[in-house]
Amino acid sequence: MTERMVAKQAPRFEMEAVLPNEEYGKVSLEKNISKDKWTVLFFYPMDLSFVSPTEITELSDRIEEFSELNTEVIGISTDTIHAHRTFIATPRGENGLGDLQFPLAADTNHHVSKSYGVLIDEEGVALRGLFIVNPEGELEYQVVHHKNLGRNVDETVRILKALQEDDPHPLSWKVGQQTL
Repeated sequence: MTERMVAKQAPRFEMEAVLPNEEYGKVSLEKNISKDKWTVLFFYPMDLSFVSPTEITELSDRIEEFSELNTEVIGISTDTIHAHRTFIATPRGENGLGDLQFPLAADTNHHVSKSYGVLIDEEGVALRGLFIVNPEGELEYQVVHHKNLGRNVDETVRILKALQEDDPHPLSWKVGQQTL
């Protein structure tokens, strides 16, 4: 049976990553928490696939919106940092990422994917999981999709804004509408 994660402390991690400047480094949830930042953490199955570049590039193109919401974005797959760097170096027109505005972390030992409940053990890849963690380290939102279904960045921004308002939000609430 799966254990509930929302409204609990998010699993902590530190991983090797390719940073926005394309250098190798480390990312950690604890670092974002220490900077009093929200975190959008998203998992994707693998680099150089068909769906992944579509959502990763849109997240990158909209990084200023996330910055304005005091939010750091971290992408994670089970690929290596070397595969990530190749993915970033590959032009968008060739199914790559081009210039990327947030880090891509390498969960090569699958510990983080397992701790967030998104690992497909038989394939060694992650489902498309998206998690929003508040500045206190509490997991406030999670959604997991099949690996062939991309996510909606507008919906991610909408949910993030709603969580930051801390008011009850009615069905189909849109940014700018009154809360309950």
